Amino acid sequence: MDFAFGPEDEAFRREAREWLAEHTTGDPSRAAGRAWERELGNDGWIGLGWSPARGTYGNRTTTLTGQVVWAEEYARAQAPARLGHLGENLLGPTLLAHGDDAQCARFLPAIARGEELWCQGYSEPGAGSDLAAVRTTAVRADDGRTYRVSGQKIWTSLAHEADWCFVLARSTEGSRRHHGLSFLLVAMDQPGRIEVRPIRQMSGAADFNEVFFDGAEARAEHLVGGEGNGWRVAVGLLARERGVSTLVQQIGFAAELARVIRLAVEAGAAAEPAVRDRLVRQWADLQSMRWNALRTLGAADDPGAPSVAKLLWGGWHKRLGELAMQVRGASAALGPDDWRADRPYRLDALQRLFLFSRADTIYGGSDEIQRDIIAERVLGLPKEPRP
Repeated sequence: MDFAFGPEDEAFRREAREWLAEHTTGDPSRAAGRAWERELGNDGWIGLGWSPARGTYGNRTTTLTGQVVWAEEYARAQAPARLGHLGENLLGPTLLAHGDDAQCARFLPAIARGEELWCQGYSEPGAGSDLAAVRTTAVRADDGRTYRVSGQKIWTSLAHEADWCFVLARSTEGSRRHHGLSFLLVAMDQPGRIEVRPIRQMSGAADFNEVFFDGAEARAEHLVGGEGNGWRVAVGLLARERGVSTLVQQIGFAAELARVIRLAVEAGAAAEPAVRDRLVRQWADLQSMRWNALRTLGAADDPGAPSVAKLLWGGWHKRLGELAMQVRGASAALGPDDWRADRPYRLDALQRLFLFSRADTIYGGSDEIQRDIIAERVLGLPKEPRP
């Protein structure tokens, strides 16, 4: 595609940069929160990528290059991590593509105002990368007005903050694999019917959760795409986990790589040929990922694009974490100077990078699953036998 920034994009860049300079501190440790989401929403910065064909729902819209401009400036301003990105970047476009007018009118304005937060109910124990193996059930009530959702979801980001969860559940008894699934919007404020438990990671943080549904209620009017069509809706949503958001991610990667390079120079590790070679390779691979992301922005119907992107960045980020520890040497295993036994241990940014990135080739679809998708859906190779 012909990807270039024009005069309108540069004017939009100045507007975005000025707004961010006025409303952020430039402190990357500033906590994300609901107040920040409402601040973004009040000035129309949520939902820039939503198609205006079905209405603006209170948000401003812009071109694809304008979306990239905003994403780049947001990352460079070190603005707070977003709590609302699942609603804005995944559910919003999905409702515009598969939802009805009533669903769009009910949920999109609240997302655009930064008032309602969402989490994603996909992965389950035994059904992580293999999404078609979900066992959570959705049983329709006799009066047809509601569904009762029962089951367990895992690795659910922001479940402890979210007001709503979009849930993939099995609505047809006895169905298997991708048949008989439905996509439901479930309110999280249901005491006694929904329980959220944090998952403590080896880094000491708890970024993910287990969510237990025990007959949680979902209104029939909040069924997206029709009963039994959940697989089509879910796959459409997953295809949106790339594009502009991938470019934003790469800006963060570039900042992490720059930190590792500075450390290598200061510590003298950059003088070692092996380390210098790995640093150059990391830089070159990051440039390749950027160009691939720009290329796929204009290839919306490419079934392999999300899998290729995941394979590229998952392995790259994991290698960067390993390189950060190699550059630091033995000191990488040390805690902070003010460590005390009477409080939880703390990690610095590069130690967190190393520990968290160990999972990058697993979550969101393991490398093995991504290769299967490319082989079967793009190359047309025979499918692996399944029980």
